[in-house]
This record gives sequence, structure tokens and C-alpha cells, in this order.
Amino acid sequence: MISGAVTSGLGYALWYAVLPKITAGVAAVAQLSVPVIALLGGALLLGEVISVAVYGHPLVLGGIALSVVPLGPRQESSNGIDS
Repeated sequence: MISGAVTSGLGYALWYAVLPKITAGVAAVAQLSVPVIALLGGALLLGEVISVAVYGHPLVLGGIALSVVPLGPRQESSNGIDS
């Protein structure tokens, strides 16, 4: 119970330190990476066996990358509102 409280506390501290430096859209999409991080943490730190379900994680990370990484130069619309 103590280790869970400590790791959760550290995770929240890290999240709230990074949060002011990123946009709301990036923050929302970044939260989708939590299951992937949990899978990797369990495998690396606890020696858990990775099952067939791991094949879906590249799709999750790919979707996050498509949402966060700009694909081209950003253009402003004619009405002055950024797209």
C-alpha cells in the first residue's frame, strides 16, 4: 500500500509539473498513454509476462503521435482564428 501511494504521488507530482508546459489537447491525448506506461512498468520493474494484448499498444502510441506531432506548417485562417 505504501509503494502504491508513493508511486501515485510521484506520478501526480510529475504530471502537474509538466501540465502547465503543454496545451490542453496534448494533455488530453497524453493521458491515453497510461496503459502503455503501466504495461512497460510492470514488465520492466515487476517481471510480468507481456501477453498478446501488447500488439495493440503500437496502435495506441501511433494514434497519440498522429494527434500530437504536427504534420505540416500551421496556417492561420482568414478570420484570425488558428486552426
